[in-house]
Amino acid sequence: MEELKYDRQLVYEYAKKWAFKRNPDFYDFSKIGGDCTNFASQCIYAGTKIMNYTPVLGWFYNSANDRTASWTGVEYLYNFLTTNSGVGPFAKVVPLAEIEVGDIVQLGTATGDFYHSPVVVGFSRGQILVAAHSYDAFNKPLSSYNFAQARGLHILGVRKE
Repeated sequence: MEELKYDRQLVYEYAKKWAFKRNPDFYDFSKIGGDCTNFASQCIYAGTKIMNYTPVLGWFYNSANDRTASWTGVEYLYNFLTTNSGVGPFAKVVPLAEIEVGDIVQLGTATGDFYHSPVVVGFSRGQILVAAHSYDAFNKPLSSYNFAQARGLHILGVRKE
């Protein structure tokens, strides 16, 4: 299996283009639980161009009714990225000080329930800037969110067959 570089510039460009609107190629889940992880997955896909079509445990989107839970669910995306040893993107959890543009920050409660997946799009004066859907944002300081804990998901690369 070949490992390819994650294109962080393409992630940034995708996030900038679609942060305040919806790509018609993807269903908008805003009214049925939230669109943040769907948007995060779209951004990751922009930087990888490879999905993992493994039923149930993979990471793919064909339509609103033909996708994996990891494409749209916060915990499922975390589980996929941090355990994926097959095709598609893979990541490791890192302190927020180590994240880069194109990485994902997941926000959670004090009890460990993670509920939001903004995409890192930049840094300014020591602040992490993110893009997100549901409550649409681009270049929004991460510090402006109300959260008890955050985990950084650093995308290490992408594998293809």
